[in-house]
Amino acid sequence: MPQRDCGRRPLWLGSGRGMGGSGSINAMVYLRGSEADFRAWDVPGWGWSDVVPAYEQLERVLDVRSREPTEFTEACIASAEEVGFHRERDLDRGELLGALGYERMNYRGEQRRSAYVAFVQPHLDRINLVVRTGAHAHRLVLDDRRRVVAVEYEEGGTRRTAKVRREAVLCAGALESPKLLMLSGVGPRDVLRARGVVPAFDLPGVGENLQDHPNVQLFYFGKRAVDCNYPQLYGFHRALPASDLPPDQADTCYVFYPARSSFREATMRMVPALTVPPALYRRTRLPRVVKAGIGMAFRPGFVRRAVERVYGLVVILGKPKSRGTVRLASADPREQALIDPAYFSDPEDMQAMIAGLRLARRIAGAEGLRPWGGPEVLPGAFVRSDAALAAFVRRMAMTTYHYAGTCRMGQVPGSVVDAQLRVRGVENLRVADASIIPEVPVSALNAPSMMIGWRAADLLRAAAAG
Repeated sequence: MPQRDCGRRPLWLGSGRGMGGSGSINAMVYLRGSEADFRAWDVPGWGWSDVVPAYEQLERVLDVRSREPTEFTEACIASAEEVGFHRERDLDRGELLGALGYERMNYRGEQRRSAYVAFVQPHLDRINLVVRTGAHAHRLVLDDRRRVVAVEYEEGGTRRTAKVRREAVLCAGALESPKLLMLSGVGPRDVLRARGVVPAFDLPGVGENLQDHPNVQLFYFGKRAVDCNYPQLYGFHRALPASDLPPDQADTCYVFYPARSSFREATMRMVPALTVPPALYRRTRLPRVVKAGIGMAFRPGFVRRAVERVYGLVVILGKPKSRGTVRLASADPREQALIDPAYFSDPEDMQAMIAGLRLARRIAGAEGLRPWGGPEVLPGAFVRSDAALAAFVRRMAMTTYHYAGTCRMGQVPGSVVDAQLRVRGVENLRVADASIIPEVPVSALNAPSMMIGWRAADLLRAAAAG
């Protein structure tokens, strides 16, 4: 949906479709979050001391590790230390304010270890596991007692159902899980009726409380090639001290981005989405033509060598105050939901982003990065005032794909699931993905999402044993 506070731009939003979900296409950043993040959840059984054991167990299977330091990454740390950051050897110990270091990543050798690779693929021969690919879930079938008795899905153009004997678990993410609930008649009654869905249970919080981490990037054309292939450094700081966040809570994230890592791929993904009219995007070959043209433009050697010298400083709004929504566009499950992240609808978010950009510029201009140096090519040194930086943010802000909150967990009004992840008003249904997060952590959601899945498995085993 066009964003009022981003110059009325329609923004591209999406998540991974396939085995492993977004974890099969993301940057493999593995960060638990901070102790302050989980304190803010204020849900019994989900504090920092409660979730760390689950993190430790899944990490033994996932096999996470950091990338090796390079001359460029060490220079980035040195520059950040000059402006107030401290080098952190372990970003997963729960204290992130002012910290900068090498985040762990889920990979082994030259291959990523997604949730599918680590937790599902080794067990495909089990008789109690059936995997359907190329299938599109339509809705949950509820009986008169609001008990889930089946899942309706489409496969190969044929409508099918899978019976539910004990419990059903939604884990489609913060954009799709609320959509499936609403298609099943569980959600805000008036919204459902307006879209032609017969309400089964009025649950107003479904699709509310959408949070994301918008980001903008400063780009520099260095004096020499960057010697790393991954954005392997993460930093956290408090850009806006006057915020009412807890004193130990960072509000912004800083990622050093070597353009050689994914600049071509990011351009091929984003440019068609931003330039091709929505009416033509799904119905024509125009997006493929644009992607092919971008791919050809990156082939010449001089272009590749130039890209190797480009690096960015990504400023991410880690603790947004703004809240958006996910709504049904119609009762047709194949139609995209109406997603409104409502970026910067709370003015404090823009203030934090401007302060974060100023801090990022101080890092880029510090002595440690002088061997790379080079001019700022985006937004450019002439963009200096708060008004000019705000205009830059409105023009260039994009998603970091960290959607959360649309089926929030807790006891407060608007909560959709309880502390055992059970959907209110439905007898045998749980949600186990980032949609249950009450307040988005300051860091990436790759690790928290898997932790939620791990704990959901524990809850299901306990229920079956009881």
